[in-house]
Amino acid sequence: MKTNYIALSVPIFFILIGIELAYTFYKKLNYYRLNDSIANLSQGIGSQLVSLFMKSVLFVGYLYIFKHWRLFEIPNTIWTWIVLFIGVDFFYYWFHRMSHQINALWAAHIVHHQSEEYNLTVALRQSWFQGWFSWVFYLPLAFIGFDPIMFLTLSSFNTLYQFWIHTRTIKSMGFLEYILNTPSHHRVHHGSNPKYIDKNHAGTLIIWDRMFGTFQKEEEEVYYGITKPLASWNPVWANLHYWKELLETAKKSERFSDKINVFIKPPGWFPAHLGGFQAAPEIDADTYKKFHTEVNVPAIVYATLLFLLSLGLGSYQLFNFDRLSIVTNILIATFTITSLLTCGALLEKKRWFVAVEASRFLLGFVIIYVCYRQNMSVTYLGVLLTIHLALLIYFFFIKSSYRNV
Repeated sequence: MKTNYIALSVPIFFILIGIELAYTFYKKLNYYRLNDSIANLSQGIGSQLVSLFMKSVLFVGYLYIFKHWRLFEIPNTIWTWIVLFIGVDFFYYWFHRMSHQINALWAAHIVHHQSEEYNLTVALRQSWFQGWFSWVFYLPLAFIGFDPIMFLTLSSFNTLYQFWIHTRTIKSMGFLEYILNTPSHHRVHHGSNPKYIDKNHAGTLIIWDRMFGTFQKEEEEVYYGITKPLASWNPVWANLHYWKELLETAKKSERFSDKINVFIKPPGWFPAHLGGFQAAPEIDADTYKKFHTEVNVPAIVYATLLFLLSLGLGSYQLFNFDRLSIVTNILIATFTITSLLTCGALLEKKRWFVAVEASRFLLGFVIIYVCYRQNMSVTYLGVLLTIHLALLIYFFFIKSSYRNV
């Protein structure tokens, strides 16, 4: 039986986020913004939902190679776990580094870097499509003969380790800075300052960056985000916008080889007739401004309730996916992602919010009916119906004053 350590850690994630939020509020550090935090967590929910549908497909490659082509029979000893831990971390470094140096991979990974804040919610801001290719980098471990369950376990813990380093509240960690990936090292990795770009790709051990020339110490103030800000709270657009840019550049490229190069060259590369490579601009502290939107209190409350509904449904599906039919899973996932979409649209004051939100309500009633037909828990259905009706009533209030949110 495979244990989903990421799912089991969700409550701990939110406890730690709460602690950091309380600490930064007490210290008046302004490390959190509600709209940014909701956007970050929305990406995490969407990422987990997409991975539920893809987990078996993506794992089958590793499993097949292990069963049919492995070179060695490796015993399950403490030394095997240690060697595999180092191997997982090593291949994570190269997967992560290539995700910053190949446009087609960066198009997925860019999601994790879009936030202009740096706090524990950023750790959960994950791409919906990165898992579709990241597993390929670990296949040498399958050829060697490392057990798939051992690999999944250590891969999960490698990911879990990286949660706590997404913080500004911890400064230097002394001698550990020479061995481990720390908050200071990872702050550099998230920087859009030119000297910080494409540095510190480590997962757990910073030694790989020191060995392969990608290490950079944290020095001047870090400006977070990407060089061309996303300027949106839309979780779907966050996963697609860079693909749109790449396709537009490929369309403008005159030579076929350049059309291919658009996807395999590093970010910033353009054909010569489109200006050639464009380096990241220096940060002007006097003109630097984070993307931000202001909405009124009723809209903030509504957006927060939408997010909490999405979080609840996403968590339910995370733990009950295998018990639900494929149709029910697709309906719930679609409803949850649509809820996150309209939540972002409300925070951005998008004109299409009202129409999409109305459609979401219709979908919600369909889901409740389907769940009822499949004999889902009466308590769960009652809670879901109550929340859905309460939001529907609130929606009409928001709708009538939407131009003033």
